[in-house]
Amino acid sequence: MKARLPQGYTAPRNNMSSMIKQAQKMQEQMESAQEEINAKEYTTTVGGGVVEIKMTGDKVLRSITLKPEIVDPEAIEDLQDLIVSGVNEVLRKVEEETETRMNEISGGLNIPGLY
Repeated sequence: MKARLPQGYTAPRNNMSSMIKQAQKMQEQMESAQEEINAKEYTTTVGGGVVEIKMTGDKVLRSITLKPEIVDPEAIEDLQDLIVSGVNEVLRKVEEETETRMNEISGGLNIPGLY
């Protein structure tokens, strides 16, 4: 099916090359932003600060620090829950910043596979 353009309309000759250049620029910006995010370290605390979790933007768990008062042999399940909660929270922070940065670059345009 042929697209119909308004009478007298002539498409700019360099429109396609301009779009390709813009897409390449956006991809480069996204790659740069992803590198910055990956290099950044994210930290979160849970349980009132008794568990601290650090993770890089590329989702490598760096450390889990426990305050001595949280280590109670009777409360191992609570400690495990706090660790899981903390890891999930720091992952959420990484995902949130990644999405925010990529949306800033793409203008909210969701392009599958770019990030």
